[in-house]
Order: sequence, then structure tokens, then C-alpha cells
Amino acid sequence: MTPKELALAAAKALDSKKANDLMVLETEHLTTLADYFVICTATSSTQIKALSEHCEKMLKEAGEEPHHIEGHRGGTWVLMDYSSVVIHLFMPEAREFYNLERLWSDATPLDLSDILK
Repeated sequence: MTPKELALAAAKALDSKKANDLMVLETEHLTTLADYFVICTATSSTQIKALSEHCEKMLKEAGEEPHHIEGHRGGTWVLMDYSSVVIHLFMPEAREFYNLERLWSDATPLDLSDILK
């Protein structure tokens, strides 16, 4: 699976569990951290847990294993590192605080209209 396919598969999995404000940013030309960032907002810590578990399950079924997952304990954010793709799940306050869209404003957003329900 290419990094772009992985990012889009993650977006599709998150959308199926009703993630809010979902976006995929192509960062390959800006950093060596990851080729894509997938960012979304959840309405509760319970939804963050459900989103991360479902996304991990769907990607595992596609043959992809996370390199690292962190943030479960606090309940306001989760970071899922798949090396070339990093998935960020936030509560609204945490998303506003970290403001990744501003930090990576030079990144290219992918069109998700074919993926989102």
C-alpha cells in the first residue's frame, strides 16, 4: 500500500465512525516526518477511543501495522504513527491548541469528496 493509499484508507475508516472535520495533508515535500497527516476531531474521549480502535483494525486488515500509538490515557488526543502516515485524533480544544492546519499551512490538502459520506 502506498502512503497515499494508506492515508486515504485511514480517512475512510475514520469517516465511517463519524469523525468530524476530517482532512488529509500531503507533507512529503515539506518534512521527513511523514508523507501525509490525517487529522480529525471527535466529540468525546469515548469517540476518540472508538475512532483509533476502528482505524487500527481496518488498517491491520489491509496489512498495515502502526509503528507507534500514543495519547490514549489523556483522552483528548491520539497520535497513530504509521511511519509515512501520521494520524491525529483530537477533541475540539486540543485540535485548536495544536492547530496543525496552521503549522502545516504549506501542505497540500487532498480532495476527500470521493471518500467522505
